[in-house]
Amino acid sequence: MMLLCIVITFFASSQGISVTKSTVKREKLPASAVNETGYYTDADGDWVNRPNKLTPGMRSFYRETGVQPYLYILPNGYTTSVRELNEMAEKLYGELFTDSAHFLLVFCDSGYESFNCGYAVGAQARTIMDEEAIDILAGYLERHYYDYSLSEEEIFSKAFEDTGKRIMTVEISPLVPLVLCITLITVAVMAFLILKARREQREREQRRIEEIIRTPLEKFGDQEVANLAKKYEEDIPDNKR
Repeated sequence: MMLLCIVITFFASSQGISVTKSTVKREKLPASAVNETGYYTDADGDWVNRPNKLTPGMRSFYRETGVQPYLYILPNGYTTSVRELNEMAEKLYGELFTDSAHFLLVFCDSGYESFNCGYAVGAQARTIMDEEAIDILAGYLERHYYDYSLSEEEIFSKAFEDTGKRIMTVEISPLVPLVLCITLITVAVMAFLILKARREQREREQRRIEEIIRTPLEKFGDQEVANLAKKYEEDIPDNKR
């Protein structure tokens, strides 16, 4: 079994929490890719007291992506070492799974309103959980971590559910429809102005012809009369002659 391991560590901050846009088209993995397992281990013992609040969001992520997520919670303050999280993620992946379509999140709370995470991604799961997708999960995890209306279980449940929905949809920049709208309006205005100018030109020509017709020929010389008659004939459509 091939395994790609990605470890991302970050110190959560309550300032400037944002979530990356999804710009990549991702194809859901087939059901045969996963040997389904449980969804979590709470080694701390005090984070998951109501599994029914945790697993719905994780199952939603699985349905959306075909990648089965797994949450491993270490005791609070256990480690902040990136190397240790990396080694633990690699070791746990091999112990917990027999396929390459799982996504393993190793979570450790500092006990001081911050946390560190390690991630291990199976080779097949990597087609879904690329760098951008992991950034999206990190953004939602950080956002929900500081939402004190959520229980501990709901933090992870919502983070995975929201991530699954976002990464499987390519998000169009709001500038695209705006530019399209401006372009359409510009084209419409130009077409209106062109048609308006043509209509006004035809009206001016019509008024000029009518003015010529109403003007007595005695006011013009012989040559002028000849020229006006020729011009008049040219201006009259063939079907009116």
